[in-house]
Amino acid sequence: MKHEFFLTKAIEKAMENIENGGGPFGAVIVKEGEIIATCGNSVTIDNDPTAHAEVNCIREACKVLNTFDLSDCVIYSSCEPCPMCLSAIYWARIQHIYYAATRKDAALAGFDDQHIYDEIPLKEEDRSLPIEKVTHTLSVLPFDKWRNKEDKTEY
Repeated sequence: MKHEFFLTKAIEKAMENIENGGGPFGAVIVKEGEIIATCGNSVTIDNDPTAHAEVNCIREACKVLNTFDLSDCVIYSSCEPCPMCLSAIYWARIQHIYYAATRKDAALAGFDDQHIYDEIPLKEEDRSLPIEKVTHTLSVLPFDKWRNKEDKTEY
């Protein structure tokens, strides 16, 4: 029953988001049974292709909790997270994902990420987006500096 409640909140946010000019996606982040953040997709509102509901919700939850580590949280999404959102969820260390609609449902509404799923396992030279390593003498300098920094915050 608890999962249904939080998924309903994510779906309601998606519905509200459509009315406010955003996309049909909503997400809720929960910590210890309490809603920490609820956000919709704002790609077209903010002119930001990364402003998916899950990413917006992660950003908001991190502000509310004053941390970049959401390992004690779960996320409820109105739809199966796309590859970008899934990566962000991993980076935030969220402990569990619950979702309602599938990526196939999203594709039927015009939100098809299959091309990205297909590209990820390909070798760089086989991808449709050209990607190329450029040799540069300073390439590892930032990593050297980071390794030697004594007061860094690990993440």
